[in-house]
Amino acid sequence: MIVRIWHGKTPRARADEYTAYLQDRAIPDCRDAHGNQEIILLRRDEKDISHFLSITRWESEGDIRDFTGGDASQAKYYAEDMELLVDPEPEVELYTVIGQAP
Repeated sequence: MIVRIWHGKTPRARADEYTAYLQDRAIPDCRDAHGNQEIILLRRDEKDISHFLSITRWESEGDIRDFTGGDASQAKYYAEDMELLVDPEPEVELYTVIGQAP
């Protein structure tokens, strides 16, 4: 089991717009990807910037590669992301799950 963590940020004034976009476009795409087990999407608002954290759980790194179309550690972006994000981060963090509890 692999956990994939992505971080992005938008101007605070566009955070609600980005939230709606994530719910309408990005979450369904990820949810429907083979091997995806879970999606948690978090948002933290600061004065001028809103931070978004996506935590997804996958069956394997190969499933993540299929989802991203290549390197599992690369972020997957859509055209809308480039319009709304500030300094898009090129990489995500991958962690192997070594234990869990309900």
